[in-house]
Amino acid sequence: MSVKIRLTRGGAKKRPFYSIVIADTRSPRDGRFIEKVGTYNPMLEKDHPERIVLKADRIKHWLSVGAQPTERVAKFLGHAELAPMPAHRETPKKSAPKAKAQERAKAAAEAAAAAAEAPAEA
Repeated sequence: MSVKIRLTRGGAKKRPFYSIVIADTRSPRDGRFIEKVGTYNPMLEKDHPERIVLKADRIKHWLSVGAQPTERVAKFLGHAELAPMPAHRETPKKSAPKAKAQERAKAAAEAAAAAAEAPAEA
């Protein structure tokens, strides 16, 4: 059985509140889970102590038996120093502008630079 540490959504419409749970990967996001190991309230300020609440001992146990955290939960665990901080992923090259768009941007930048120099010389 493959186990994940992930978020499950609760709260009202436009007022999210998440539970951090241990769940089988095949179960739905808000469905059956094995154990609740924390909470996340994104409505609170980033430095508020109750924004992220974790049961450190239980999370360490589940990590030791092979549970894999999702990206967001791995970031929480990294900040709490319960797991190594995940590597920051750069924007993929696929989403970069294509060749023609890059040429147009380069031409526009050159034109702007030339326009900026012209009034300075006059």
